Amino acid sequence: MRSSYRKDDVTLLLKDLTGLIEPLPTAERERLIQGGTHYSEMLPIEYVPTDKYMKVYEDSLRTFSKSVALSVGSLSDLIVEKRGRNVVLVSLARAGIPVGILLKRYMKWKYAQDLPHYSISIIRGRGIDKNAVKHILERHNPKSILFVDGWTGKGAILSELRKALEEFPGVPTDLAVLSDPANETALCGTHEDILIPSSCLNSTVSGLVSRTVLRDDLIGENDFHGAVFYENLLESDLSYGFIESIEREFETENPRIEKAASGSGLVEVRKIAEDFGIGDLNLVKPGIGEATRVLLRRLPWKVLVDPRFSGSEQLRHLFRLAREKNVPVEERPLRHYKCCGLIKKLADN
Repeated sequence: MRSSYRKDDVTLLLKDLTGLIEPLPTAERERLIQGGTHYSEMLPIEYVPTDKYMKVYEDSLRTFSKSVALSVGSLSDLIVEKRGRNVVLVSLARAGIPVGILLKRYMKWKYAQDLPHYSISIIRGRGIDKNAVKHILERHNPKSILFVDGWTGKGAILSELRKALEEFPGVPTDLAVLSDPANETALCGTHEDILIPSSCLNSTVSGLVSRTVLRDDLIGENDFHGAVFYENLLESDLSYGFIESIEREFETENPRIEKAASGSGLVEVRKIAEDFGIGDLNLVKPGIGEATRVLLRRLPWKVLVDPRFSGSEQLRHLFRLAREKNVPVEERPLRHYKCCGLIKKLADN
């Protein structure tokens, strides 16, 4: 699979579908998803962000590189404490890829360990890429595998991971993330709902790789899940700008991970769905990363913001996107998250 990442940073276990799948406009894609087509069977059109939005992204990167770097360091220290130094990083494409690269670089910088790093696909409702898992197991001890993602929203991907790994005894079901506001995993850099600037953009901060695709006419029985390389966005690629901005802020001493808010984020999400008359939990996207994705590639209905963060710099990019797309922002007290995106329910016709 082509990408703008270097091979010594990550091995992408993905089938290159470039030129074989036609991206769809957001409204069309949303109509198909809500009509029953699985989201993994199509891709959105990805645009170069506006100049105004890029200014917000660059400001966010300057402001929050340190907090993200400390989270990378805290997570790396915890991995060494809980799992040792000889782990094999397996990031979940695509949000997990830059996090996996940062963990790999931090472990080499502080612990002089050059860890293998693969990236594979896992798809909600469809499971993990079994061929990719088998490929890794042919080369590494099952007990050394550590799955990596960016953050937890409702914990849906962690549930999918645990279910999928029942077929692979001996493979740990741990999921390492930078931010775990949902209180779903012990391996996290922080339980705070922090802004990870890579969540502000799509492929232009993820190696120019699309979301992963699983479609019978494109993916054969022995193939890896697929993805597309956006060569047309080469001049807008910021993937290493993001990595290097965080890397410059690495510290040898990192904060201990704070206690999580009590209870599960999923319970809070269910209450939000109930209060807003939403029957499908997939239309509720909690946390900064998920709310950003709603505004970038879905049809947003509204954004909920905890009153404590209504003027927060951490949400500036969110407010900018909401203004650009005329999406209302409402205040609502939240326990686990700073914000939450709600997707518009389309009419049944």
